[in-house]
Amino acid sequence: MTWMSKIAWSVMLGLAFAPSALAAQGDDPDWPCIQRKVPQLSISQIWTGPALPPEAGDWTKDAALSDLVDALAARRLTLPEAQQRIRDFRARLPEGQAQQQIGMLVQGLFDKMNGERAHVISGIGRYAHRQRDMAASLRREASALDQLRAKGDAGNEVAVRTDRLIFQTRVFQERAQSLTFVCEVPTLIEQRLYALVKMLAEPPAR
Repeated sequence: MTWMSKIAWSVMLGLAFAPSALAAQGDDPDWPCIQRKVPQLSISQIWTGPALPPEAGDWTKDAALSDLVDALAARRLTLPEAQQRIRDFRARLPEGQAQQQIGMLVQGLFDKMNGERAHVISGIGRYAHRQRDMAASLRREASALDQLRAKGDAGNEVAVRTDRLIFQTRVFQERAQSLTFVCEVPTLIEQRLYALVKMLAEPPAR
């Protein structure tokens, strides 16, 4: 690997995962995503209906409602299917319990999905740090290979380590591409949460 190759490796690795190139403007300069980092949502960002009843926080004590929260939050259930589950839920509610049950479902969806979103964001941060560590390791290895080649007496070792570096760089690039997709997940969770809760804020169908 020539000194020109080393420069190419370094530039490629730097651009492939430079925080300044990928991160949105925000409070965390290490955030690797284009999307702005918002670690936690507030329920006021999602719920536009009347104030939730005090009992809303007790949603976990209702087994049937907890099961419904889990089902609606799961992305394997399509949004139209989830919305139909909400319509069915509302249609079965006795008039005197509607406000309390809807409030509990809203709180449950918020707690569940906001928690999942925060977990994903935390995982993205850990993933990003591993990528940066890997990039630094690859740059060090490229430099070491350049020094070995300059000595001119380690041909086989250079060949073996170069093949390994090429493979590791390919892994690095694939991981960087995966991160691009993972960065979209918090937004997808937020959009689904908003769509579900919006239905619960609408007046019941007559």
